[in-house]
Amino acid sequence: MAELQFLPQTGDDIDLMEFTLEEQPSYTYKLDIDKGRIKGMTDEADAMLQAVYLILSVERYQCPIYSYNYGVELADLIGQPKDYVMSEAKRRITEALTQDDRIESVDEWAFETTKNSVIVTFVVHTIFGDIETTKEVAV
Repeated sequence: MAELQFLPQTGDDIDLMEFTLEEQPSYTYKLDIDKGRIKGMTDEADAMLQAVYLILSVERYQCPIYSYNYGVELADLIGQPKDYVMSEAKRRITEALTQDDRIESVDEWAFETTKNSVIVTFVVHTIFGDIETTKEVAV
């Protein structure tokens, strides 16, 4: 009966920890959000603006095509007190955006309340520059 060999039998040591990290480019499809279609390609700052929009538009854990690290958790804030929504939205938006390694930080927070929502304005600092953006959270 033959003996099964699961490890290579060579005289050389195998270094399983040697690998090279490669930075992936930001080159991606250009979304025409107003018209609901893809139109060409985009890169760097424009791709980053698009990435921020998409991250904040996807509810985390709801779409199986995205990993659990992608998207933002805002749906469970509906019906909560506005003060709670403001503090949680800040934390959750920061957590969602900083999953992308091109985003360095999020700050300069401003909040406006309406009858049915909290409008959050903030600045996203990326490796391609700063992006000021707004996210409306229903309450």
